[in-house]
Amino acid sequence: MRIVFFGSGAFGAPTLTRLMEEHQVACVVTQPDRPAGRKRVLTPTPIGALAGDESPVLKPPSVNEPAVLEQIRAIDADAWVVIAFGQKLSRALLEDRFAINLHASLLPRWRGAAPINHAVMAGDEITGNSVITLVDRMDAGLVLGRSERRIETSETAGELHDLLAGDGPELVMQILEERKQGVETYEQQDESAVTLAGKLSRADAWVDFSQDADACRARIHGLTPWPGVTLRIDGASIKALRVESAQGDAEEECGRLIDPSSGLISCSGGSAIRLLEAQAPGGRAMPWAELLRGRAFQSGATVESESKPC
Repeated sequence: MRIVFFGSGAFGAPTLTRLMEEHQVACVVTQPDRPAGRKRVLTPTPIGALAGDESPVLKPPSVNEPAVLEQIRAIDADAWVVIAFGQKLSRALLEDRFAINLHASLLPRWRGAAPINHAVMAGDEITGNSVITLVDRMDAGLVLGRSERRIETSETAGELHDLLAGDGPELVMQILEERKQGVETYEQQDESAVTLAGKLSRADAWVDFSQDADACRARIHGLTPWPGVTLRIDGASIKALRVESAQGDAEEECGRLIDPSSGLISCSGGSAIRLLEAQAPGGRAMPWAELLRGRAFQSGATVESESKPC
């Protein structure tokens, strides 16, 4: 099949790779190059870099600008595949085209920009990918297919992102094959079951130790690697990257460092989280025991996130 691929973020990279191997990618449409790094060097999106010279690449500031719209619609293609593109495709652009979107949740749960983060923060046990048609309302299209994956309590949002991205190609290829064979199945989303996954910002980078350990663990993992949760311990800034739930001390005030050597922090109900992996400012991620070298935290020290709940 001839495919037009719309994508910008790394989530779509495994699927684009598979499409280039097994189909003809007639064009890749991605966001414009942006300044990146300390030297602000113009850098292509992950999808733009992957496409390279393999396929023609368009980088329009607005995909719905009339001249760009006409250029894309003039491309002979059997299907359009949209994954983490970053621009809304207008009705005029989509008219009479078979266009599908790979979304990283089991829709209608977690419609929106950050479904993976919200699934982890909510403590969901199962998530997955959905392939849907594109409509005017955000992520509200018909569901053509789903894949499922269990969320392990040790997984961060960054790790789950990569796993779901790796699951994407098989599901997209399945839907394209069904389209080719004329055997597509469509499922309406249950609007009564919709939950929203709003875009995250640095203002969301907090944890509340007055919640129980499982809730604290889920929030820290759901915000790793970005925006991250930075803790203040004895005046030092430490970014918590990976933790586990543990037994605490029911008599201990929430948000106290119970045991510096094991990184045990008190939460509600006599529960606690244990810091497993952390990062000092300007440093690399490392096990808690390694980060402790050269630092002397006091038992009972107050632990709180630098950002506060809004």
